[in-house]
Amino acid sequence: HVQLVESGGGSVQPGGSLRLSCEASGYIFRSSCMAWFRQGPGKEREWVSALRSDGSTRYRDSVKGRFTISKDTAKNLFYVQMNSLKPEDTGMYYCAAGPYCYTKLSVRNFTYWGQGTQVTVS
Repeated sequence: HVQLVESGGGSVQPGGSLRLSCEASGYIFRSSCMAWFRQGPGKEREWVSALRSDGSTRYRDSVKGRFTISKDTAKNLFYVQMNSLKPEDTGMYYCAAGPYCYTKLSVRNFTYWGQGTQVTVS
């Protein structure tokens, strides 16, 4: 069974909004760090935002002020609300979980991954 399942992707015009959801098994949802990554065409996978178990959040500079992450503990759901979307936000968005939110968020430091949901801004 898939450990993390993303949903909510789609196509939107610049300036539009999307809300992505990530459903996780309980033991994965209790991971110390949960994050959203994305991978644009011809680009490396990059982190977008991360949530620590203490509730603190981090956002990469390019999305700060436009994206907001949150979670619903009762439903084991992890969200990213994406507003004022830009063409450069286009990519496959992945939910990830791991033991730590390291200062440098790297793909290699996350244990669990979803299969992604496509976001296209055009």
